[in-house]
Amino acid sequence: MKVKLDENVPATLAASLAELGHDAETFSTECMTGRGDDALWQAAQAEQRFFVTQDLDFSDLRAIILGGHAGLMLVRLRRQSRRSLISRIRAVFATEPVEEWRGCFVVVTENKIRVRKPDARSDQPPASDK
Repeated sequence: MKVKLDENVPATLAASLAELGHDAETFSTECMTGRGDDALWQAAQAEQRFFVTQDLDFSDLRAIILGGHAGLMLVRLRRQSRRSLISRIRAVFATEPVEEWRGCFVVVTENKIRVRKPDARSDQPPASDK
């Protein structure tokens, strides 16, 4: 899976995801740090990359059309240490069917993964919890 890590996610995670077979990139390696959310989102979508962030600005589903993007993962951990973030995100990519989350909005916490998938039959996307 092609992944783009927001600058609020440890850049070292890219190597961990690559070990799992994912093509992970960061904005810092592209000299895009400090840019606005819109610029980062557009860059990730232009490359058709699944976007991983902790930024709550991306939690408003009214601004993001489900199915109209490469996918978005919002990570919300109570303990947001680098180690906790790397461990949890790596575990998700190692054990979950992340390739199926294209076009989905995914919220990851310590104990739960919530996947909102686009639904062609209604305006409200269905949600599934794990």
